[in-house]
Order: sequence, then structure tokens, then C-alpha cells
Amino acid sequence: MKSVRNHLILFLRAPQIGAVKGRLADGVGAYAAWRFYRQTSARLITKVAGDHRWSSHLAVTSATFVTRSRFWPDCIRRFDQGQGDIGQRMAASFAATPLGAAVLVGGDIPDLGRDHIASAFQALRQSEIVFGPASDGGFWLVGLSGRRIPKEVMARRLFRDVRWSGPQALEDTARNIPAHVQVRYLETLDDVDHAADLEAARGRE
Repeated sequence: MKSVRNHLILFLRAPQIGAVKGRLADGVGAYAAWRFYRQTSARLITKVAGDHRWSSHLAVTSATFVTRSRFWPDCIRRFDQGQGDIGQRMAASFAATPLGAAVLVGGDIPDLGRDHIASAFQALRQSEIVFGPASDGGFWLVGLSGRRIPKEVMARRLFRDVRWSGPQALEDTARNIPAHVQVRYLETLDDVDHAADLEAARGRE
């Protein structure tokens, strides 16, 4: 019997000037924000997408750019994130993955690497949900095992009534976890939403 695979969802925006990292652009300008996002998401794809321990999927917005291969490697399955707020689009992305555990990450975490993804899938062997907390109160990773509760059902529950892009995002999401569901947390990482975040990330390079 063929074993069920792990699935990595790279939840990305098409890297267009003026369409990515709006809060960062307010501090450093649209071009610098675009350059950061383009480089960071490209490095992420290179670092993690070819790992044999999971299959990789690109969840892309906007839909126009799903088929534009100059932005994305041809060898990775791509699909549209769909409509709605970030929670609705993340839920749709989980629903679009095949049977098995799935982990979703964004493209703005400079320190994210293969070991973090591997740790998330390891955590999902014992738990049904895993989070990678971000230092600003959000999260840089969320994973679902799909064992007892289908991924699409759990995702819709997790991501409702969440104050996105604020310090309560992880707290609000965690509040939606059913009492009987096991959850694990990975290490805290920094995402880049403001000019000071970008300067700190450059200092770690």
C-alpha cells in the first residue's frame, strides 16, 4: 500500500511592485518591499520545494498569475488561493491538497528553512495541529494532520473571526481549536512587516 504523503503549501503572492508587503512598503518604499519579497520567496522555493520528504504546492494570488511560469518553477503544482480574506484563502488552500498532512507557510520569513518544515511534519505525527509562532503575535506556519478531522473542516473552523495582520492573530486562531484537539508549537521566528523588521533581518545575514 502506498504511504500517504506530506504536503507543503507555499502561500505566495505574485511578486509585483505595489502588490506585496504593503506595510513594509510604507516604510521602505514599494520597490524595496517588492525586492525583499521577490528574493525571499524565491529563496524559500529553492530551499524547500525540492525536498523528497514532502510534495510541494504553490497557492498563488492573484489567479491571473497561476499560469505565468516566469514567476514560478514549472515543476511545482500551482493553484489559485481563491477569494476572501487571508483565513478563507488559507482554508481553501488546505482543501486543495490531497489526502495527508499539510503544512502552510508564507514567503516573508527570511530564517525559514527545511529543518523547520521537517519539524512541523514530525509534530503532526503526534498532534493534529502545529503552529510556528511569529514574534509579532501572528504565525509563520500552520499545519494540519487531517487524521480525525478533515483538513478543510478544521481550517474553516480555525480561521474564522481572526483579527489578521495584528498581534492577536495567533491568539484568535488558537481560541478556535476544539478542546479535544492536540496542538504543538514550534520555535518563534520573525517575519518582516515593517522597516525595522527588514533591518533586523539584514543584520542576521
